[in-house]
Amino acid sequence: MPKIKTKKAARKRFKKTGKGEYKRHKASKSHLLTKKKRKRKRNLAKSTLVSSKDKKKVRRLLP
Repeated sequence: MPKIKTKKAARKRFKKTGKGEYKRHKASKSHLLTKKKRKRKRNLAKSTLVSSKDKKKVRRLLP
């Protein structure tokens, strides 16, 4: 049986934490930043965890 390949795009976007959850970056931080408040931009810069609904999909992409 052949090895399961990792999706390279997913590998670049997600990191596994020590507890086995997946970290991701938030969207909406690349352009049109002048209309967004300082606080909002600061919070968008922080990373967050993948939701429980999407965890199964991410796990499939990263064997």
